Amino acid sequence: MFDTGDSRVLLVKDGAVATITLARPEKLNALDKPMILALERAAHVIDADEEVRVAIITGQGEKAFCAGGDIAAWSTEAPEAFGLQWVRLGHRAFDALARLRQPLIAALNGSAMGGGLELATCADFRIAEEHTKFSLPETGLGIIPGWSGTQRAVNRFGSQTVRRMSVAGEVFDAQQALQFGLADHVVSKGDSLAAARKMAQVITARSALATAAAKLMINAAENEDGPRAIEALGGIAAAHSAELKAGLAAFKAKKKN
Repeated sequence: MFDTGDSRVLLVKDGAVATITLARPEKLNALDKPMILALERAAHVIDADEEVRVAIITGQGEKAFCAGGDIAAWSTEAPEAFGLQWVRLGHRAFDALARLRQPLIAALNGSAMGGGLELATCADFRIAEEHTKFSLPETGLGIIPGWSGTQRAVNRFGSQTVRRMSVAGEVFDAQQALQFGLADHVVSKGDSLAAARKMAQVITARSALATAAAKLMINAAENEDGPRAIEALGGIAAAHSAELKAGLAAFKAKKKN
């Protein structure tokens, strides 16, 4: 168990798989600022661990993966603080998860609503239990999706699917989500985490370098941190070159002299 700084965001490593669990089921795993910061810390820990090949994110309870931002946490914020702190902090944490070098699997143990769907969108794969609902209800409250629900979600699911949820207020069930690409697989209630672990085993059996490179290139195609992806791939290629080995050898020899 790693310390994320908040007991409601658990991070456990089991061999090559790291699992983040939102542990606030009494509030449908809704996020407040300390939890958002803990998610960011968890992402950094995972990204820096060379042994971790796959990450999983899930929630506790049977009702919700995540109900999004805790209304009590953001509704009293001044407009400036809401935009510059709440929205910005959420973006920072979600970007860190979306840009993990390891594939991220979301095991949706229940509904993904608002910010919860935006959190699930950060994952490379989403495995939804059959009772899961998908929604972006913010405009019904007089606000908009603030954690890339109109940006990353559009890139990954298409503008019309997002428009139907955010503008028209449609709520999709698991089978609809499968049809529209919001979910990659639908499983029975209680089976999402086991299914995610099974997928993780399949991924870890594949080439680590090729998998990481493929994710980088796909992210770049989705305008997800393209500059870093390009430089990372260029760095990998350069690091394998004979010129680098010769250059380092010459540098070391000159340093000794």
